[in-house]
This record gives sequence, structure tokens and C-alpha cells, in this order.
Amino acid sequence: MLLALLLRPALAIDDDLPDIGSPADTVLSKQQEQVIGRSIYKSLRDTGRMVTDPEIQEYIQNVGQSIAVNAQNGDFSFRFFVIDEPTINAFALPGGYIGVHRGLLLATRSESELAGVLAHEISHVTQRHISRAIFANQRASILTMAAMLGAILLGAATGDGDVLAGGVAGAQNMAIQQQINFTRENEYEADRVGIGLLAASGFDPYGMPNFFETLARQSNSLGYEAPEFLRTHPVTVNRIAETRARAAGIVADETRDSIGYQLTRARIRFLSSSTPEKALAWFEANRGEPDDTGPLGAEYGIALALAELGRYDEAKAAFKSLVAEHEGIIHFHSGYAAAQTATGDIDGALKTLREANELFPRNVPLTIRYAETLMQNKDYKTAHRLLLDLYNQVPPTPEQVRQIALAASAAGDTADAHYYMAEYHLLSGDLMMASDQLVLALGIPGLDSVQKARFRARLEQIQEYMPDRQENERKRRREGPP
Repeated sequence: MLLALLLRPALAIDDDLPDIGSPADTVLSKQQEQVIGRSIYKSLRDTGRMVTDPEIQEYIQNVGQSIAVNAQNGDFSFRFFVIDEPTINAFALPGGYIGVHRGLLLATRSESELAGVLAHEISHVTQRHISRAIFANQRASILTMAAMLGAILLGAATGDGDVLAGGVAGAQNMAIQQQINFTRENEYEADRVGIGLLAASGFDPYGMPNFFETLARQSNSLGYEAPEFLRTHPVTVNRIAETRARAAGIVADETRDSIGYQLTRARIRFLSSSTPEKALAWFEANRGEPDDTGPLGAEYGIALALAELGRYDEAKAAFKSLVAEHEGIIHFHSGYAAAQTATGDIDGALKTLREANELFPRNVPLTIRYAETLMQNKDYKTAHRLLLDLYNQVPPTPEQVRQIALAASAAGDTADAHYYMAEYHLLSGDLMMASDQLVLALGIPGLDSVQKARFRARLEQIQEYMPDRQENERKRRREGPP
């Protein structure tokens, strides 16, 4: 009963697409979809199953955005993330939150196959399939539908049957299959637009049918153990044939997998291995295999596994060699600095990261690693300034906001720390906690006029969106019992 969310960018690639227009707006506005999606996203994050590794986060976000920018005209704000689950699956939440299981990322055999899946999911958002499904069944309560949809998506994304069962029990009289009825037309519509979108985004349009065929072969051989993706996105022979025919009709430049794709797959394989010994054995056995992590991915995985095993000198030598041969790959600079730190060469690690930061200014994973090393060296002020400069340019994730709050607190910038924690709670959807943090920030002595103005403006902005009940509760908690 997973969501069968597939792709529909607002590209003018297929002029024969139906005009889905505004009927969905009469059921759920785009703003309401954003609220529902953000709430489910927060619940997912709270389960601890979301991958927070900055290198992996950065890669999946970059690939997703490179497609999303061609799929719409700024009507949607997308966030892409990886779920730490070995199953082969992907899903989209209302409002543009798109998740990919690590098992699916490892199951792909090219970056274009991964892009095909992301494009698929992007379409469900831009086509507004969720709102359209609810619109088609207006007898159901919108609130009940939204709550049940959240439970279904959360249970599907995490593999938690109890969550799903609870959602179903809470709406016992609703016919799930009727309410979330993504028709065959939805699937074909998504495929049709997705093929053109892949080519427009610089990927191989054959990526989509190739991935379908790979999974279909697994399904035939495994029977009831078919990948979750196939159970939620049914693939037929006709569907594969149609996507392949459409891909054949598009003239596209030859594409190659990015280094980021190779290194991200290697990093996921390393992080998901049961032991570093098994990871090292796998990478050594697959050295030079171009069809898996690629030669650089294998070397990167070996270096990571050596460091995890405590063989720091070997890891340091491996990363140093990789940096010398491939200076333009950020992962190797970060890995080399980590190995230097592990061998006690903190000064060398800081020098490596400082020089890398000059080569790649405001790169998110690199800046995070640099800040972490600075904090290990108790240089909290520099870490705070570095992260503040980054996040003034690049929207941070909740985990990253938490990091800058810790840096500010350790540096003695208490008011700023409360301000950052307010932003953290805002990203988590907790307006009351965000408001409380800003009240604490305003109570810190010695604030300058700029800080006071910024904190007050943010507090007023939040309170505008706080229901009276929440505002009264916040005041009661602040003032204490009568």
C-alpha cells in the first residue's frame, strides 16, 4: 500500500499532457501540502532512520535539484534525503519531500538510473497526485485523509508495520485502496514526462527503462521477494517497452556517471556494512570493477575501512595518495584530514582543511568537517564564524543548525546559540519551542541593537503563525503556575 508516486515536471516537453489545473487546490492547497509533508518529514527524522551523513546528503540533494529545476517554475520547494533502509524503494511526500532508500541507491547501475527514480518521484509532487486522489473522493474527511496518508507514508518509508497499522485503525471506515488510487494513467503520465526530463537535465533517458528492467529481472527470479519499489510502482512489459520506445525517440548526448555517484555509493556501502572488516574485504575484491563503485570508489572505500579499523597510518597514506592524484575531489581532502586527526596530527588536519576550503569555498560537507575539527581543537569562535558564513549562503538542514548552535554555545555566544536553536525548532515544526528559545535569547544581557532587532522580528514572525492556544500555553510555561 505504499504510495506509487512518479514524475511530472512542469516542463513543456510533452504538449499533449492533460491540464490538471486547479481542482486539487479545492482540496489541499500547495501550502497545506507543504505543512503535511513537513510534518511527516519530521516524523521520519525522529525515527532515526534518516541518513545525516553530510557527503551523502549533499550528493542526493544536488542530483535531485538538478532535475527539479527543469521540472517546475519555482512553485515547489524540494528536499531530497536518504533513508537508512536496505530495501529497494523510493517515495515522495506532499510538498516536495522525496526520500530514497539506501538499498535503491546501491541497486542502481548508473547515475541516470538513480536520476530516473528521482524524476519519477518529483512528478508525483508537481502533478499533485495526492491532492488529485483526494479530490476524486471528496466524501472523505480531508483531515482524516491527511492523517491516514501520513501514517501510510511513514509506515511505508520506515518499514514499520505498527505505524501503518495504527494509521489504518485510526481511519477504520475508510477504503484505503479507493482513497489512494494512483491509476495506470498516472504511472504512464509520469514515465512519459520523466523520459524527457531526464534528457533535459543531462541524464541518459534510457536510465528509467534500464532500471525497470533490472528490477523486473530480480522480481522474476525472487518471486514473492520482489523489490518493494516494484510492489509500489508496478512495472509491466508494456510499460518497459513504452519507456524504452520514448527514450529511443530522444536525441541525447552521451552521459557518464559523476565521481560523486561512485563515491556516494562507496560511502553508503561502507557505512551500511556490518563490520569494517567485511567492508574492506568487499572493496578489495571489487577493486577496478567499473560496473559497481568504480575504481575510485573502491579505493575510497578501502581508505575509509582502513581508518575505521584503526589502521590510521595506512589510511593516511591512502588518502594522501588520492589527494595527490585527484586534487579536485573534495571527499579525499576530508578523508585525509580525518586520518591526520586520528594519528594526532591536528595541525596538519587543520592545514589540509584550510587549504581545501580555499579551493572549494562554502562547500557544505567540507565546511562541516572543517568546523568539526576546529571544535575538536577547541577553536569554537572560528567554527562559529565559518558555519555562519556558510549558512548565510546555503539553507541548512536541522542537523546542521544544531551544529552551529553547539559551536556558538561553546564559543560563549549564548544569545546566538538560542537563536539558532529557535531556527532548529522551526525546521522541526515546533513553533512553541522556537518562540521560547527567542525569548531566552532576548533575555541575555549585553545584546547589541542588531541582535535585539533580529530576535524580536523573528519572534513576532513566529507568533503571527501561532494559534492562540499555543501562544497561551507558551505564556503559561514562561510565567509558571499562579
